[in-house]
Amino acid sequence: MRGVPPNVTLIHTVAGLAPVFNGLAREVLPSGTRVVHVVDEDLLQDTIRRGSIADETRSRLASYVDFAAQSGADAVMVTCSSVGPVVDALTDSSSSNNRVPLMRVDLAMADEAVQRGARIGVLGTLKTTLEPTAALIRARALAAGRTVTVEARVADGAFEALQGGDTEEHDRRVMAVMQELLGRVDVLVLAQASMARVADQLPQDGRRVPILTSPRLGVERLRSLLEQQI
Repeated sequence: MRGVPPNVTLIHTVAGLAPVFNGLAREVLPSGTRVVHVVDEDLLQDTIRRGSIADETRSRLASYVDFAAQSGADAVMVTCSSVGPVVDALTDSSSSNNRVPLMRVDLAMADEAVQRGARIGVLGTLKTTLEPTAALIRARALAAGRTVTVEARVADGAFEALQGGDTEEHDRRVMAVMQELLGRVDVLVLAQASMARVADQLPQDGRRVPILTSPRLGVERLRSLLEQQI
């Protein structure tokens, strides 16, 4: 990239996702890519408490993107689907944030889902994530000229189990709903990056339809974005 390795900023609302994306970045992005992680868990926690995205959350996320631009980032990716609508608004705005390419982690996943089938299942552990992801899929389907139906489900109690440190219970609850949906859809989307490991636990013969998760697809889309800047 212009003779020097690219510089990307990843904005997280769950601290545990930073090492996950760091590993993917090392594997997928161009050699030598500098990855800066910004973590602010209050962005998600406040959205959960309110049930919607507050103006303060919008402003804080915008400030992180602006800081990344001022720091020389070649691209910024937000890894939280719950605040995806803010990313869309910033991308569409004429603010200073447009000085740096900005993307949401679930965009590539939504595009892939639309290409894979007409009956799309969306599974999440938070309503605040489920609704933005389902809306994104419908929007991408419309843009692609495809007709889809979206069945969105929340794995009740899974997020609370994870917050309490009970990953086994979280995974059990997610897996139960996942297996229900697999029999009714053409493709299944896991709405949160933190759910990706549950899909890995499903035996190959149990994968009746494609199961899509956002981390790898998102980082691969980020790589494509960087390659366009060469």
